[in-house]
Amino acid sequence: MTTYKGIKGFNIQTVSSDPPAPFAGQVWYNSTSATVKYFAVQASSWSTGDNLPVGVDLNMGCGLQTAALAFGGEDPGGTVPKAKEYDGSSWTNGGNLTSGRGGGAGAGTQTAALAFGGSPSPVSAATEEYNGSSWTNGGNLGTGRYNILGGAGTQTAGLAFGGGNPNATNITEEYNGSSWTAGGAMAAPRSNFSGFGLQTAALAAGGAVSSPPFSGSATSEEYNGSSWTSGGTMNSGRIQLSGAGTQTAGLVFGGDPDVTSTEQYNGTSWTTSSNMNTGRKTLAGAGTQTAGLAFGGESSGAASSNATEEFEGGGPATFTVGTD
Repeated sequence: MTTYKGIKGFNIQTVSSDPPAPFAGQVWYNSTSATVKYFAVQASSWSTGDNLPVGVDLNMGCGLQTAALAFGGEDPGGTVPKAKEYDGSSWTNGGNLTSGRGGGAGAGTQTAALAFGGSPSPVSAATEEYNGSSWTNGGNLGTGRYNILGGAGTQTAGLAFGGGNPNATNITEEYNGSSWTAGGAMAAPRSNFSGFGLQTAALAAGGAVSSPPFSGSATSEEYNGSSWTSGGTMNSGRIQLSGAGTQTAGLVFGGDPDVTSTEQYNGTSWTTSSNMNTGRKTLAGAGTQTAGLAFGGESSGAASSNATEEFEGGGPATFTVGTD
């Protein structure tokens, strides 16, 4: 009979707790849980989700893959106030924003969301809060911004950073649930980028780190609640991308020119992952590094897209034999 030792040259190790830093292919028996486990790198992939009812780009989003919120943006008729809720399988109508706008940012969850900035107006400073059914006005940004500023945090601890007014800015503002106050300035003016994370642990990735004409940057910055420092450099520089996750487990996707490219961040470095099925820029994102969601955006031919895609994240993970 073939044995594990006969194949690998050594027996399965018995341990009372899982190894703190296992290597790919390692197998062990956990005597405490009485289970055989192994450590492997799981493949990642994008799959098609339910289409938005209407194509929209420069839209905003927040929440999780199974409880996401899409709001605002532009369709062929101009800016829209519409909001849609995603339950992991389909989109349904949510409450409309007080004012239609695109190119702003969002934060929070499906039932406690925050929308801020955007255009027209020509540059909006408006903030709105969502309770799962309707939007109400919050405190205005100190500086109105559009051209895809960064958004992170929660409804009561939000973060707005970068964006255009009309040129790229390095302005950071923190929200306490009623008003915005100044935070630490970004290292460089940045617009048309991806931002996500928490108010005290945010990430800004890619975008235009200059005034027009725009050029796609591969740099990233990390915020600790008071100041920004340089993060890892992406493999692909681009503008008008989107993202999801946290400062130490981030995900970015889409953008111009690499409209299908996906990368994952571990807090230090970026690695390439599975490409999107439908290439887009000026799209919105939600979710986590291992369960992301991409929706809307501008597809080839400058058409507003209604496509939704779900990301199942790859990366290293521990599996239990017989249950995974």
